[in-house]
Amino acid sequence: MESQWIIAPAEEFRDGPISWNEICGSECIARLLMRKGFASAKEVEAFLRPRLSSLSDPFLLPNMQAAVDRILNAVDRHDRVVLFGDYDVDGVTSLVLLAEILRGYGAAPDLFLPLRMEEGYGLSCESVERCLKQHRPQLLVTVDCGTSSVNEIAEVSQQGVDVIVLDHHEPKSALPDCVAVVNPKIDPDSPFDYLCSVGIVFKVCHALLKNRPLDGFDLKARLDLVALGTVADIVPLRGENRTFVQRGAIEIARATRPGLRKLIEVSGVRPPILAEDIGFRLGPRLNAAGRLSTAEKSTQLLLTDNQSEAAALADFLDKQNRERQEIEKQVFIAAEEQIGREYDSTRDAAIVVGARGWHPGVLGIVASRISRKYHRPSIVIGFEASGIGKGSGRSIEGLNLVEALNRCAESLEKFGGHEMAAGLTIREEKIEIFAAEFRRVTRELLPDECLQPCLRLDHEVAFSDLNFDLLRWHEMLQPFGNGNPHPVFFAREVDSVATPRIVNDKHLVLRLRQGNYHQRAVYFNAAPLPPPPWDIAFRIRADEYQGETRLDMQIQALRKAAPID
Repeated sequence: MESQWIIAPAEEFRDGPISWNEICGSECIARLLMRKGFASAKEVEAFLRPRLSSLSDPFLLPNMQAAVDRILNAVDRHDRVVLFGDYDVDGVTSLVLLAEILRGYGAAPDLFLPLRMEEGYGLSCESVERCLKQHRPQLLVTVDCGTSSVNEIAEVSQQGVDVIVLDHHEPKSALPDCVAVVNPKIDPDSPFDYLCSVGIVFKVCHALLKNRPLDGFDLKARLDLVALGTVADIVPLRGENRTFVQRGAIEIARATRPGLRKLIEVSGVRPPILAEDIGFRLGPRLNAAGRLSTAEKSTQLLLTDNQSEAAALADFLDKQNRERQEIEKQVFIAAEEQIGREYDSTRDAAIVVGARGWHPGVLGIVASRISRKYHRPSIVIGFEASGIGKGSGRSIEGLNLVEALNRCAESLEKFGGHEMAAGLTIREEKIEIFAAEFRRVTRELLPDECLQPCLRLDHEVAFSDLNFDLLRWHEMLQPFGNGNPHPVFFAREVDSVATPRIVNDKHLVLRLRQGNYHQRAVYFNAAPLPPPPWDIAFRIRADEYQGETRLDMQIQALRKAAPID
């Protein structure tokens, strides 16, 4: 679908609470910062230079004191503690971080991960039964799940097991009756609704250490786990998440964990570690095992101190990731065939596809690819031979996916998730009813302008302005991701000065000129090029090449030169 190019209006530098020329040495970057709505120079400084000392009191999270008291009580009484996790990166890193601090206190918690294929997400009846039978816990701490598990937690409590929920998923109606639910989303006034589960576990660790300091336990060094889970879970990189990821990326680069060091090697990642390295290189490999079978290998990788075990686990996860890519490719091709037969862009505000045999571990990735390609909320469902379907959904800006699914709840067995991503269970005989209902609901909730993809351009930049001063200030905006997108710049009337060089059959290396200034650029997954001159939308980044730092231009879109709206 063709995107409309829209360039943001240039803000006026007016008298106000912020003197931009004293804060930022680049007019371009100052204008980008103005759009973020800072109220004071102090807020701008905190954004540009995040500090761990600015982290808030962990006891501001709901029910934190009750959770801390029960955990320390379990440590003192030598209770059998089980940490019940999830099979994605957020769940695994949460599990590892909580396990490490409890071991630091002298406890020996058992770690439990549900089996994706057999037991599904969270506290299913099957996973709870296996957990209780294997470990006989006295205290069960759920991480990255549990907020909606009212019935399951009630059954666990009836067997004399205390339960603490550490989670960030959206609550439905009632909350579980347990020792504590530490989830900022149960409090409408909480300023921490952007945290993912590993961020919440970090806050729990901070609270534990405030109550009972632990000699030799360096919580700051564990920010590598927090950065991995935060970026991989695609939560907004604002507030304390920004601090977690920026400082955590430094810890990842140090790679004091043997497993993480080996994972960096097999992923081909080079320091400095960027959020995109986590999101597209490290995260997918950590996710791969949990997508195809069990996440135990990812957990072991992050916990092990053994070099040879670390190397073997990193190689295994790399192989699993390649296998996951091939399975994903096959499901995506099959989904595209359905879309070609059934989807009408002028009629449908959403896409729902499904079939028997589609691997549940790749449905979320396929849904994300479909949503990006067609700019529609998309749900992809894989059905088992029994007729039970597991689905994953991804949304677009303007639609709260959980709200939309809630309006279709009568067609579903269960569902849950976030505004932009959700999972569901459905019976095969209800798929047509659900698909029609979901398309109707999204049409009601999404205005027409949200269904038109737009390429939003942050600032027009001339090639003459692409210098290292701009690059230095640009890099201070890192980390980029959800909630702090990588700026997209615009340059008009650009000519080509050489035949594009094709790399790997799909990427182009371009030599460009604007006036008297030349620039090398890379165009990944390039679309067919019209005759020049061109307008180009591009991002910049610092790139180390033969010991020198250079400004790297990555083209996001290219078109024949034309007026901009």
